[in-house]
Amino acid sequence: MSFFSVRGLSAGYGKKTVIENISFDIKEGEIAGLLGANGSGKTTMLKALCGILPHEGSCVLLGQPLEEMSPRQLAGLCSYIPQRSGISIDISALDVVLMGFHPRLGLLGRPSQKMRQKACEMLKLVGLGGREGENYRHFSEGQKQLCLLARALAADGKLFFLDEPEGALDFCHRFRMMELLKNRVKKEGKAAVTSLHDPSLALNFCDRLLILSGGTLRFILNPKQDSPKKMQEKLSEVYGPVSLHRCRNQRGDEQLVMLREPQEGKETWKL
Repeated sequence: MSFFSVRGLSAGYGKKTVIENISFDIKEGEIAGLLGANGSGKTTMLKALCGILPHEGSCVLLGQPLEEMSPRQLAGLCSYIPQRSGISIDISALDVVLMGFHPRLGLLGRPSQKMRQKACEMLKLVGLGGREGENYRHFSEGQKQLCLLARALAADGKLFFLDEPEGALDFCHRFRMMELLKNRVKKEGKAAVTSLHDPSLALNFCDRLLILSGGTLRFILNPKQDSPKKMQEKLSEVYGPVSLHRCRNQRGDEQLVMLREPQEGKETWKL
């Protein structure tokens, strides 16, 4: 049995279909990276997967159809990090993270001291230790994303859905965030689906790549098994001419880098 299985997923807005007939599987301990050009349907797909958007098809987690769960049950199993939180009131960073425990609390229930302690630990883990009492709305966009990551980690669900979580983060925090996610997923038997703007992050941290184009799943790539040449060919069909290169950092760790290549017969932009 697959850890997370998606079959025939289709969704859109009103009468407009944005994604159509998408199917894939994720194993326990895996991160699936969602790549594609702007408008390819990444955000729509994530919203459909986590039940925010009505959809056709099925999403099954550990043998349980997500479509049959109540919103409370779904929130207890899955954590969703949007591009923007939508939080527009004055609220502390600690209280934002404590929201992750709401599915476990009864009506009018309050977070326990143990929950508050864990929330503080997660804020420290993402680099916001000591800032528990600060106003979330006064954080930078990158700090808000880290706070939402802390909330997702504290909630301790089985499946993470992240929509371009690296978008507002600086170079170092992008890698730190993916390392935290990878460690949590692999060590605790979870899984994640994350859309990413940076293909290099996806190539180096994801176990498989779901390549969207025009609302359909064009390719599924495995960076650990597929050759750079094969991935280069497939990614070029979506992004235009690109090249993949293997390089090593000073410690000797191998990494993949994707570079944009000139397109023959077309002018390149000049500054």
